[in-house]
Amino acid sequence: MSDWKDQLSQMVYSTDSGRVDPEPEPEEVPHGDGIVRLRRETKGRKGKGVTIVTGLDKPQAELKAIAKKLKQHCGVGGSVKEYEIELQGDQRDSIENWLKKEGYKVKRAGG
Repeated sequence: MSDWKDQLSQMVYSTDSGRVDPEPEPEEVPHGDGIVRLRRETKGRKGKGVTIVTGLDKPQAELKAIAKKLKQHCGVGGSVKEYEIELQGDQRDSIENWLKKEGYKVKRAGG
C-alpha cells in the first residue's frame, strides 16, 4: 500500500514555464523607395485633419518608438496603423524638420 503513496510523493508538476509557443516568424516589413512621405487627411474623421507619415521601412516596434518621439516633439496624440504613423492635426512642417534632422529623405504628398 505504501508503493502508490511513494509514487505520488515523487510526482512533480510545475507551471513555471507556462505554455511554450513556437518561435515567431520574422515580421514582413513593406519596403518603399527610401523616401518618407507626409500627407494630410480628413476623410472619415468628421473634418478633423491628421498628418500621416508613410515610407519608414521599420518594424512595428521601431515605428512605435518613432511615433512616440514625434508625438512628444509636436505635443499631439497619434498612433501607428499598418506601418503608417498618424498624428493629430496638421503637423507636416514640424515633422518634416524633425525627420530631416534624423537623416530621412522627406517629401510632401497630396495637397
